[in-house]
Amino acid sequence: MGTYEAIGAIETFGLVFVLEAADAMCKAADVEVVGYENVASGYISVIVRGDVAACKSAVEAGVAAVGAMGAEVYSSVVIPSPHPDLGKVIDRYQLEILLGELEGDAD
Repeated sequence: MGTYEAIGAIETFGLVFVLEAADAMCKAADVEVVGYENVASGYISVIVRGDVAACKSAVEAGVAAVGAMGAEVYSSVVIPSPHPDLGKVIDRYQLEILLGELEGDAD
């Protein structure tokens, strides 16, 4: 899972809203988008990583951005010191891995 201190995530309904959340998160704090997951029926989660304060600021900004668009955030979380085993979950949604899988499908 790497050597970062915290992860933050927001779940909302619809790609447009999750893009707005991710944009606000990255602009508000020094975080990196790890990836996203289209959970089911339009529910989408975006995951960021960085230090604890950055993830807290990023998640707050993402929640506010989605709210400003009139949409609802279904859940959000900041995990300050994730257990290393969470890497088994987080790694599955990393953008680099997802892109690699897509490129492999094109062959």
